[in-house]
Amino acid sequence: MKDLVVLDVSKLPLHGTGMASPTWWATCTFMLIEGMGFGLAIAVYFYLMSLAPQWPIGAPPPDLFAGACLTVLLVASIIPNILVSRWARRRELKKVKIGLLIMSFFGIVPLVFRIFEFPALNVSWDDNAYGSIVWTILGLHTTHILTDLVDTLVLTALMFSRHGDNTRRYGDVEDNCLYWNFVVIAWLPLYGCLYWVPRL
Repeated sequence: MKDLVVLDVSKLPLHGTGMASPTWWATCTFMLIEGMGFGLAIAVYFYLMSLAPQWPIGAPPPDLFAGACLTVLLVASIIPNILVSRWARRRELKKVKIGLLIMSFFGIVPLVFRIFEFPALNVSWDDNAYGSIVWTILGLHTTHILTDLVDTLVLTALMFSRHGDNTRRYGDVEDNCLYWNFVVIAWLPLYGCLYWVPRL
């Protein structure tokens, strides 16, 4: 009988990061599903627009200020988000802590602008089909900002606790950064639909 070769795996990390992590794959799958949801919402928007004699229905186009400010803020947040992801990959705890505080700020401030954005649509959710779809799209995206903000705040608390310097937590931070990039990128076509298509 041949001798069995035994591999010593005791020095392997307990948790993988990136593509070696099940959480990374779950985050990507979630983004795929949510991206399809946004795609369907945009399809409904254009379908309703094709049926309407005028678009927007019974309302002027949305005011640009709040949406433009929110868009600039979201796009600007990509830079610190990329840095946080890089620091997490390098296991630089102090920088990750500071970065998560900054990203918490970038999660809270868009919600403040969003409070002004709903009235800037110039239509209520129950006025007509136009009002329903634009409020639905804005509500969906608001939910995603809020979801990522809660995740960021939890990770910030964990990184400042005794559990912070942990391989698994760094992987969670990277996944959170990946999801925030999705939130920002998903907003750009939604912004175009909500604010610029009605002006065509």
